[in-house]
Amino acid sequence: MATAIAKSSNNAKPVKRASSGVVSDPIADMLTRIRNANAARHPEVKVPASKLKLEIARVLKDEGYIAGYEVEADGTSQTMRIIFKARPDRTRVISGVKRISRPGLRVYARKTEIPRVLGGLGIAVLSTAEGVMSGRQATRQGLGGEVLAYVW
Repeated sequence: MATAIAKSSNNAKPVKRASSGVVSDPIADMLTRIRNANAARHPEVKVPASKLKLEIARVLKDEGYIAGYEVEADGTSQTMRIIFKARPDRTRVISGVKRISRPGLRVYARKTEIPRVLGGLGIAVLSTAEGVMSGRQATRQGLGGEVLAYVW
């Protein structure tokens, strides 16, 4: 990642600032934020919103991995707040999240080749012609598509 070096007026050490560049893979960024916040036991995480991210959050809520999500408008941009589920014994519902199809290597699955995550204990999130859905829903409807992520 590129960094900008700012010179201070008193000739001290240069201050490094992270550039506010464009994220090349917003879905991977969302999944990484979810993974990090979940590992740090935060009750919620904020993510820049988009239609695809909202659909992924809807699938995670429908499958019972998160408690809910809300969209907050900040002027021109929208932010999505993902609320994690909490168990009484303080263990996390989401054990792991992995991005599968990425901009450099797209991964597709036919309706007969939809992957099973941890022998059926996790879900595969697919982008199909009928919309974003879990692997179980895609199998039921007889659809294939792009394998976006695994969640377990």
